[in-house]
Amino acid sequence: MGFLKGVLVVVLVVAFDLPDVWGSLRYSQSPRRLWNPLQVASQFQSPLGPDSKSLAQEPFGLQEKQLLQGPVKPLDWRYPIVPEEQSELAVDFQLRQPVTPSSVAVQCSENRVLVEVQQDFFSNGQLIQPTGLSLGGCPVVSQDPGARVLIFEYELQDCNSVLMMNEDELVYTFSLTYTPEALAGTPITRADGAIVGVQCHYQRLQNVSSNALRPAWVPYASSEAGEEVLLFSLKIMMDDWSYQRPSYSYFLGGVINIEASVKQYNHVPLRVFVDRCVATQVPDVNSLPRYSFIENHGCFVDAKTTASSSRFMPRSQVDKIQFQLEAFMFQEGNSPSIYITCILKATIASAPSDAQRKSCSFANGWFAADGNDQVCGCCDSTCGPDAEFATSPYGGW
Repeated sequence: MGFLKGVLVVVLVVAFDLPDVWGSLRYSQSPRRLWNPLQVASQFQSPLGPDSKSLAQEPFGLQEKQLLQGPVKPLDWRYPIVPEEQSELAVDFQLRQPVTPSSVAVQCSENRVLVEVQQDFFSNGQLIQPTGLSLGGCPVVSQDPGARVLIFEYELQDCNSVLMMNEDELVYTFSLTYTPEALAGTPITRADGAIVGVQCHYQRLQNVSSNALRPAWVPYASSEAGEEVLLFSLKIMMDDWSYQRPSYSYFLGGVINIEASVKQYNHVPLRVFVDRCVATQVPDVNSLPRYSFIENHGCFVDAKTTASSSRFMPRSQVDKIQFQLEAFMFQEGNSPSIYITCILKATIASAPSDAQRKSCSFANGWFAADGNDQVCGCCDSTCGPDAEFATSPYGGW
């Protein structure tokens, strides 16, 4: 209705010239005076004239009725058609994950840690500033401008390191922290912060240094091992001495290969000797009958007494001594078994053999297994005080 009323206002001005198109309008004129359209038009053309106020107070005529007749042209305007947008095609897109850079190198020494960091920390071409990098709160100590490397070097106990210990290792852990700074002249940065763990591992049971440790004093552990924890053994071996013999049965006249050894653990190198050996029919070394075939601190008397081939073998290792005994049995008694009991003695390997520490065999004379035959000169007499069958600080059964 608002739109149609606006059209009618326009028609009032031009209605007299187009009566056939828009229809007829009827008016009732005032009896006081005649209504002149031209005068009205001139007054509307000058609304600010001196007579405009009087025209508004005393209108020339009153519109009694308005009729809209005749055909009206239909509107042919339509809303524009919005074209449909084509749907986007599916694109195979994956966010490329950055490659983990290898920009940190660590070297651990006995008491210090050396950390080298590439200034191209993220491998993206952006060089970081030394002030943004720290090792547990410790700053960069030096810089290689040519290689673009930042260097840290501190004691293992510095830079808020954390010491952890497990069954096998000591582990020192550090935190290498990067805090990005704004680019020069701007409030922006193109890098994120990062924390890299740095660790130094040390074996608990080995020396930190690659050089051998040669103390001038004798550690207590070595003394304890030398006095109480030395492990002596006496084994019957195969003919080629490669393995322990699985059977203890022999024919009379056969050769029994026996190996005496000492396991020294952390002790200094030791040389083992067979001090005495006795054969009995029962495990008691004091029982009768008994036969002593090594006596007088290492003299193998069986060959001299029975003309056998029993002898010490040439020594090949200081912690082992091998000897051969021809099999025999006791004439008295019904037991086919014999028990061999020996006293073993160990001395420091660097000490020379002597009358109480020797391995002598008889073959038309006395000969030492290590070549020092002079120490065997006492085998036909007495080489020192006789030792009872008891353990000593450097001896064992």
